[in-house]
Amino acid sequence: MILHPRLDELLELRHTARTLGVAAHHLVNSTFSGLYSSVFRGSGLDFEEVREYSPGDDIRNMDWLVTARTGSPHLKVFREERQRNVILCVDTGPHMSFGTRGTFKSIQAARVSALIGWAASKQHDRVGGVLFGNPVSGMQYFRPTPGRRGLWRLLNALTQPAERGMSEEGGLLAALKHMNSGSGTGSLIFVIATVNQVHKELERTLGSLQQRHDVVLLPVDDPADRELPSMGKVIFSDSAGQLLEVDTDSFEGRKVFRDQWDRSREELQKMAYRLGIGMIPVNTQDDVHRTLIEGLRHYAGGHL
Repeated sequence: MILHPRLDELLELRHTARTLGVAAHHLVNSTFSGLYSSVFRGSGLDFEEVREYSPGDDIRNMDWLVTARTGSPHLKVFREERQRNVILCVDTGPHMSFGTRGTFKSIQAARVSALIGWAASKQHDRVGGVLFGNPVSGMQYFRPTPGRRGLWRLLNALTQPAERGMSEEGGLLAALKHMNSGSGTGSLIFVIATVNQVHKELERTLGSLQQRHDVVLLPVDDPADRELPSMGKVIFSDSAGQLLEVDTDSFEGRKVFRDQWDRSREELQKMAYRLGIGMIPVNTQDDVHRTLIEGLRHYAGGHL
C-alpha cells in the first residue's frame, strides 16, 4: 500500500476530471452541466443593473425597492462570473495516515482534491486551499489563483508525508473560521476531512460560512471507522503516543462501536440538511471519481 499521495498520480487525474464539472453556470463539457447548475444555482453571479420588468422574466429577481419607488415593476439583472473561487479545505493531520482497505485517508483526500481542482481549473476558476491539522507546518493557506501553477503548489503540499504528533490545535473548526473571516462571497468550498462529530460551534461556523458561500462536505471514512475488526486484544496508539488496549473480539463492544458511529453520521447528515450543505462521504476502498459523480447525483436529486 502506498503510504502517501504521489504528485504524478494527482497530475494525471486532470484527464479524469474532464468528465467532472464543478462550478455553477460554467462547467466542463459533460452530461452533468444541468446537474451542477441546479445544485449550485443562485451563486457565481455578479449584479449588473436594474431594468424594467418584461413578461416572462423571473419574478424571483424583482427589485421591490425600485418597483415601489417608481411605481412600475423593475428587475435586477445579473451577469455570470467569468471566474469563481474554488477553495479546497483539506485535513492533513496525522490521523489521515490511516487505512485498512483500499488506501490511506490522506491519499483519498488528495485524489478528491485533485479531481475537483483540475475540473475547476479547466473552467478557468481560481483554485485555492486551506490545509489544516499538520502539527509541524500548521495551517497552510493557498490564495485562489487562475491557471495551473497555484493548483500544482497545492497538490504538491498534499503529497508531503504526514508529521507525527498531536494534530494542529483547533483543526477543522479553526480552518472554517479562517475562511469565514475572509472577505468576499460566492466561493465554492469543499471540506475534505475526517469528520463524524457534530457540536454547536461546528454547526454555527458552517452555517455562517454557507450563508456567504456554497459549501460541500466530504467526510473521508475507512471501513474500520465503523466496523471494528475482530483481532483479539489489540493495543492502539493515538497521534500523541498514548496506548490503549481494546478487546476487539467482544461482539457487544463492536456493536456499541458501530451503533455510536451510525448515530454520529446521522447527526452529521441532519446538520448538513438543516444548513443546506451538500454532503458526499468518501470511503478509502471506493473509486473516487465514481463516488463524486454518484454523490452529486444523489445530492441534486434531493434538491431539484
